[in-house]
This record gives sequence, C-alpha cells and structure tokens, in this order.
Amino acid sequence: MHTSIGTTLTHRLALPRTRKVDFALSLVCSLFIAIAAQVSFRVPFSPVPITGQTFAILVVAAIFGRQRAVQSVLLYLAEGFAGLPVFAGGGAGITWLLGPTGGYLGGFVLAAALVGHLSDRGHVRHVMDTLVVFAAGHLVIYLTGVVWLSVFTGLEAAIQLGILPFLMGDMCKISLAAITLPATRRKLE
Repeated sequence: MHTSIGTTLTHRLALPRTRKVDFALSLVCSLFIAIAAQVSFRVPFSPVPITGQTFAILVVAAIFGRQRAVQSVLLYLAEGFAGLPVFAGGGAGITWLLGPTGGYLGGFVLAAALVGHLSDRGHVRHVMDTLVVFAAGHLVIYLTGVVWLSVFTGLEAAIQLGILPFLMGDMCKISLAAITLPATRRKLE
C-alpha cells in the first residue's frame, strides 16, 4: 500500500492550487454529484431513496483528495439549500437538510473528508484498498444517516429503513468503483 503524500490525481496532474482552480473543480464535482443524485428511485417503504450520490462522492474524494472533495460536497449542499434541484429526484431546500434524509446529506461531508484523506495518503491505488476505503466512507454515511433518521422513526426502524434496503446496492457501487477507479487513475497519470 502506498503511503506517500500527494497521490491524488490532481497532485499527479500538477493542477495548481489556486482559488479559481479549486472553485472550478469543486463546481464540476458538485454538478457530477447532482447528476448522480438524479439517478434515483424510491424504496416503497423507506423515506431514503437509492441514488448515485454516494458513488459520485466517493469517486470525487478518491480522485481529488480531502480538501477539494469536502469543498465539492459543501458546494453541492449549498446549491440544494439555495433551492437548486440537485438532491435526489430534483429535491431542494432546507426541508431536505432538516428532514429524514438530512443525516445522510451531512454524512456526505464526513465521508468525503475520510475517503479524501485516505486518498491523499495513497490508500485508493489498488482494488482491495479501495474497497475498504469506500466501505468505510459508506459506513460513515450510514451512521450519520441512521442517527438522524432515528429522530423521526426510532433507532430500530431507522436501521430497517435506512441501511438494510441499501446494503446490496451499495456493495455493488463500491465494487464497481473499486474495480474501475485504480485502473482509470493509472491511465490518467
């Protein structure tokens, strides 16, 4: 496992660390997350939709590292808060941030920070490492999401509604990203 600093794709491509470049990359990444959020469908018995958001967030964090990933997710959340239809199914506004799915949205920031940090340290260069890192990112999203959802439903129901229906799909997303990301990174470097 690589442990050297500066192994994210932006470090390898020597993209400058200017405010304009950071903002441009964060904007593009926030739009990628917003588009992935539109790939969604509702589970009939859960207030939490299945979306492509988590896949996009983890990939952004793995490619761009902690700082740019967190900026991207915060920009994405700000876009939704401002009323742009970027959340799952075109949702927007404060009700999404304070409603039953708000904990998952907050967990996106923490997961981006964790996965981005591990990427900065070189821990997403191989398939198995990437699987572990992305699983840890999903665990953070699940934990924050279920804790917040439990305010609305109670803990047992939050686990039943907010984790169990999503495990299989999330394992598929993690596997797809873990298989494709290291090879894609090597080709781009």
